[in-house]
Order: sequence, then structure tokens, then C-alpha cells
Amino acid sequence: MKHFLNCIFILLFASIIHGQNPYFPPAGEWEVRSSGQMGFNIDSLNAAVAFAEANEYSGSKDLRIAILQGFAREPYHKILGPTKKRGGPAGMIIKDGYVIAQWGDVDRVDMTFSVTKSYLSTMCGLAIDVGLINGVDDKAGDYVWDGTFDGEHNSKVTWHHLMTQSSDWSGELHGVKDWADRPPREGGVDDWKMRELHEPGTKYEYNDVRVNVLAYALLQVWRKPLPQVLKDKIMDPIGASTTWRWYGYDHAWEVIDGMKMQSVTGGGHSGGGVFISAHDHARFGYLFMNDGNWNGKQLLSDDWVQAVQESSEANASYGYMWWLNKGDRYMEDVPDHVFYGAGFGGNYVVVDQENNMVVVTRWLQPSQLGKFLAKVYKSM
Repeated sequence: MKHFLNCIFILLFASIIHGQNPYFPPAGEWEVRSSGQMGFNIDSLNAAVAFAEANEYSGSKDLRIAILQGFAREPYHKILGPTKKRGGPAGMIIKDGYVIAQWGDVDRVDMTFSVTKSYLSTMCGLAIDVGLINGVDDKAGDYVWDGTFDGEHNSKVTWHHLMTQSSDWSGELHGVKDWADRPPREGGVDDWKMRELHEPGTKYEYNDVRVNVLAYALLQVWRKPLPQVLKDKIMDPIGASTTWRWYGYDHAWEVIDGMKMQSVTGGGHSGGGVFISAHDHARFGYLFMNDGNWNGKQLLSDDWVQAVQESSEANASYGYMWWLNKGDRYMEDVPDHVFYGAGFGGNYVVVDQENNMVVVTRWLQPSQLGKFLAKVYKSM
């Protein structure tokens, strides 16, 4: 009994010490530890990694081709921003701050498509943190008065609606019409143009034009390029590399305070978005795992990190541009508290706060994400 109590005391003491002094990787390095040392079955975890490597996204490595093929049914769709040929499968698994597995070229910069949305919603969280936006339920039109949110319908749109993709904002931005982006399977151009608009907040619809409206609105609020905000407020403080980029469409330039600034995109649907390495993705995910705190400095409020994990009214599986393991996106044998950024082609940043874990995987066949994560959790 005495030996048992001593063991319990040692474990509790170690957990307290760990909680007080979590490991944060310095810029340019990240400590690697054996998965066995961190409580994983080595063979099972290796099998999970092998699964990720064997189930590569089936689309073309020339992402210009993959994009055009993937969205071929959309009227008027074309490439408007930068693209880049992709690499092969890559990823990292972080447990208690340490790298316990990695595969592929984790420093290669690739497009990440709609994982960009998770970075974009962070720009809104930061704006609220510093008082540029009073709250998510404020109407966007109270901050952007140039006509973008004019009209009976668009004037109702709030920041909350934009981030939950339930605004049904109607209009055209940078030459792209909202109704032409991922239109319904049925009907044609005339039907889509004349569709009945849904009350903001009542219907979820994945739509990059409306996401780009959010990026445009945040540019007006910050009055400086969003990539600069991301760099200064998040990426530099967490020790990210200098290789990541955030692009908009080639023609999407605005003049603010007499200076030309690019309005970035929230994905790579027509090119653009965040181009980044798995390594830098992991740091971003690790910031969220730690409630917005990096090595004692609160870069993003913990209230915001919790807010992005709340199911939206129109879609139980979707928070503030982070996906949740709930509703029709539920993955069996994966904890329901997990939240993740997801992008075209099988790009994922998965955050598990309860297990102190971050999983990044690039170019995984999207249908295999649940099976891959289930294998990771089985190895714990």
C-alpha cells in the first residue's frame, strides 16, 4: 500500500509540474520524444502513420488541375489567384507539446485551402480582443459602410453569421457572384439567381464568396493587410517560420488610407488562401490547444478559443470556421470534444485539448480522416 501511495504521489507531482511548465517549442526546432515514452503503443501508432501515407488524396498533384476538376460544375468558375503543385502525404502528431510522430516533408509549403478559414476567424477573434469589434452579434454593416452590407437582407448580417456560414449574404465580390459558388445540384442559372434568401443565421451553406466577404470586412476593420496582422499577432510569437504566405485573388486590391492592400481569400477555391507547412500548422494548432496562450503570453483570448468550439445554430458540426466532431460530421472512435480545420485535398489541423494533442495531416483522402484518427486514438 505504501508503495502504491508513493507512486500516486509521484504521478500527481509530475502532473502538477507539467501543468505549471508546459513545453513550448522555440523557433526553428521542436523536441521529439518516443511515442512509447509518451504513453502510446509504438506499433499501433506506426500503423496509423502508415495508413495516412497509404491513403493519399487521389486528385492531381497539379492543384490547378485538381481545382478546375473539383469545381467544374460551377458556372463561370476559373482560377483567380496563385496555386502551387503539392507534395505528398505529410503530417505531425504532437502530444503534451512534443513531436511523437511525423511523416513526409513537414517543412514543405503547400496550399491548405479551407484550413485558411480557421486562420481567418482568428482575425475576427483578435479584432474583438483588442476592441475593434464590440462583439460577434454586431452587424457587419455598422463597421463597413461602403454598400457591401446595404439592403434589407444584407443589413441583417452579423459577424456571427459570417463566421458560421449562415449569412446567405447576396451579391458580388471581386467579380464573383455568391450564387455561382457551389450552386445546388438542381436548377440552372436563372433559378440560382432568383432563389429565395434565407434569414441570416437559419441556414448553413458552404460558400467561399461569403467567406471572402468576411475577409474583406475584416480588412476594413483592421485597416492593414490581414497577413500582416496574422504575422505580428500570432505567427511570429509562436515561432512559425518565414515561409508561409496568405494570398488573395490577383485583382482583389483595395485602397485604404491611401495605400493599396490585397483582400485575401478564406480558401483556395479559385486559388489563393494560406500556403503553409505542416510544421507551422502544428504550431497554430498548439496555440489553440493551449487556449490561446503561448509560453505564458496570451496571444488570443481563451474565451475566443472556447467560442470557436460551440456548435452554430444552423449546423451542429460547425463553429467559428472550425469543424466539430458532432452532427453529420461525427467520426466514430474519435472523442466528441475534438475540433479541426479542414481543407480541400485532405488538409487537416486537429486539436484535442483534453488529451493535450494536435494532429496535422496533409493530402489524406478526405473520406479516410475518421479511420486515421481512430487508429491514432486506438494507439493511446
